This record gives sequence, C-alpha cells and structure tokens, in this order.
Amino acid sequence: MSLPDTYQNVVLTPLIDAVKKAGEAILEIYATDFDVEIKGDNSPLTAADQAANAVLMDYVAANTPEIPVISEENKEVDYEERKDWNRFWLIDPLDGTKEFVKKNGEFTVNIALIENGAPTLGVVYQPTTNTFYIGLSGQAAYKIDADGVETVIKNETHYSKRDAVIVVASRSHLSDEVVAFVDDLKEKGKSVEFLSAGSSLKFCLVAEGKAHVYPRLGPTMEWDTGAAHAVALGAGLNVLHAETNEPLLYNKQNLLNPFFIVE
Repeated sequence: MSLPDTYQNVVLTPLIDAVKKAGEAILEIYATDFDVEIKGDNSPLTAADQAANAVLMDYVAANTPEIPVISEENKEVDYEERKDWNRFWLIDPLDGTKEFVKKNGEFTVNIALIENGAPTLGVVYQPTTNTFYIGLSGQAAYKIDADGVETVIKNETHYSKRDAVIVVASRSHLSDEVVAFVDDLKEKGKSVEFLSAGSSLKFCLVAEGKAHVYPRLGPTMEWDTGAAHAVALGAGLNVLHAETNEPLLYNKQNLLNPFFIVE
C-alpha cells in the first residue's frame, strides 16, 4: 500500500484492516434471513449494524484509546461532555441500512477522524465490491479496488463549468428540492444526467469523477457524512451548506446536518 502509513498518530494499516473486518461481519449477516428492528427515529437496525460497530469499537480501544468516539450505534454522547473535543472518531458502521435490507449492495462501512470540527481522515468501504475509498483532507484521496489496485482520485472541474452535468442523489431519499435543483440546471441550458446511488457512495462517485455534483437536500446525521466528506476533500471537492455556502461542520450541539452540496 503506497498511501501514507500514518496520519497524525493514526496507523492506517490496522484501521483499514478493521474496516474490512467490519465489512466481513456485515456480509456474514447479509447472507442470512436477518431480522430488522425499527429504531425510535423510524430507521432500520440489523444485527449487521451492531456487529460492525463492535469491530470498529474494538479497533479504537486497541489502537487509539485516547481518542473519544461518536457512533450511530452507541448511546449519544451529551453535548456538555463532547463540546470541547477537538479530535474524535465519527463512525457509521453500516451506512445505507435500507439498501442492506433491500439487498442491492449499496451500503458502506464508514469511519472518520474529526479534528476541530472538520473531517481530516476518512475510510469508506463497500463490502459487496471489496472497494475502499480513503481521504486525507488537504492531501489526497484514494480508491483501492477488489484486486488491490490503488488509484489517486481527483475531481477538479466544478459542475457549474460543465455543459453536461451528472447529478447523483439518494436511491432511497429523493426529495422535491433535488428535483428542483436539477430543473434549475436544465433552465441554465445544461444537459443533465441523473445518477442514483445509496449510502455514502454518492460522495465517492463525485470524488472519482463518475458524477459531478451531489445535492443532499434532505436530512442526514453527522455520522452519515464524515468519512465520505474526508474523501471528497482529499479529491479536491468542497462540501458546503446549501444556504450559507459555508463548509459543513461537525460536533454541533444537534448532530443533524443542514442541507448541503458536494461540489
């Protein structure tokens, strides 16, 4: 693996190994007739979410016990406890649980290192294709395919400068606002192709240039976006608040993200 072995005292090789192990735990359950619970926020929960979370929490405990964690599957940490954290792990052990339940393969394992409110390191893994996306904010982003081939990914042309624009959006969460965003592009004379995908893979499609913009004009939580946000930043993109045009921030009092655009 030619990417940097360490990132600010985080050794990448065991991190990537842990993420892959979490993916393997997910696939074991994916191959069965698993049960689906409904959480208090009406989102689905499976044994796969919990199994992958356990693997990643074991990694943190063994390798970076000094770094605290916010995870979708752990009890939410009170803001008074975490408000002064300037460095923490942000984990979504199974992003795209709805895609997992549908068995369409478009789900990911996600872990990000957040420093001073911004993601600086992110690993996104798609177990069904054995594909990694790794982002080092301000440095580079990488894709590692099932054959172990490592590619630096970059997207340098802003969608506004393109005559033909590929817009990626959620397969499960398409909103009226996204439809309006696409209509606005068409009114500006652009040819628009619509690409649908699940989970944090939408960020990664823009990062590697298979799509040009991702308008997320619907609800997400911080753990849904942190890892792929780092991939986008490493690939030269911005992730901006849809109304203020400011960078998306983390460790807010309310962990709900505002609407945003990956561009």
